[in-house]
Amino acid sequence: MLNYSLMKPEGILLLEPHGPLTRQDFDGVDQDVNAFLAEHPKLHGMMVQAKDFPGWENWAGFSAHMSFVRHHHKQVEHIALVTDSQLAGMAEFLGKHLMDAEVRHFPFTEDAQAMQWLQS
Repeated sequence: MLNYSLMKPEGILLLEPHGPLTRQDFDGVDQDVNAFLAEHPKLHGMMVQAKDFPGWENWAGFSAHMSFVRHHHKQVEHIALVTDSQLAGMAEFLGKHLMDAEVRHFPFTEDAQAMQWLQS
């Protein structure tokens, strides 16, 4: 399950995965982000917050996740990865080289600092 909220005035998307990600998890967030981007040039930031990375339920979940990234990565200015997952370092490294967004990792307990960074 992927919980999300869009802080519209700030242009910040909050993502909180709980359990393996599914194709359906990305349906709602994709619609809401597309609606926001129809009226704004970019998302100022995105925070992904999870103690550990939950993985994907199946290939369809992985594919939907990669499709979401492919369609939106040029429209996000900053990405905060707020997690204690061992994969965070690799995700930050890949993000810095494959995405237009500035990507930064924060420990799971530093969500307030991550939000300050996104809002700066």
